[in-house]
Amino acid sequence: MSRIISMDGPGKVRHRHRRTVAEAVRRLSQKTQLDEDAKDLAAIIVYSMLAIADTVDQTIEAWEKRDYYMKAERFREQWRWLEPNTDELSTVIYEGRWNQLPTVLARLMPHFADITVKKLTRKPRLWQGAYARFMQED
Repeated sequence: MSRIISMDGPGKVRHRHRRTVAEAVRRLSQKTQLDEDAKDLAAIIVYSMLAIADTVDQTIEAWEKRDYYMKAERFREQWRWLEPNTDELSTVIYEGRWNQLPTVLARLMPHFADITVKKLTRKPRLWQGAYARFMQED
């Protein structure tokens, strides 16, 4: 039996999730009131950030296997903001502190500023039901 080689490496997957977060933040910033769609968007941001964290770990593990410890440490430092922000957004959603959502999103925006969103490419089915799924998991 032959090996299965994934064509989507961690960097490509990470970029796809970063794009999802950037689009979700943009859609949320255009909302005038908190509705189910806004809650779903907030939850999909958490899921995407967790997926980004997984790709960061994969990349670091690969570099450490090759004894690229300095490179791995610099990369780890570059993504150190991810876990506290994910935890904070998760807490906002889980505890229903929706008044704090704009503040948390404002803190996230600089980390996704390099992604230019000229056209929204993510379909609503991507985030529909994400809030209900999030609330069931915790």
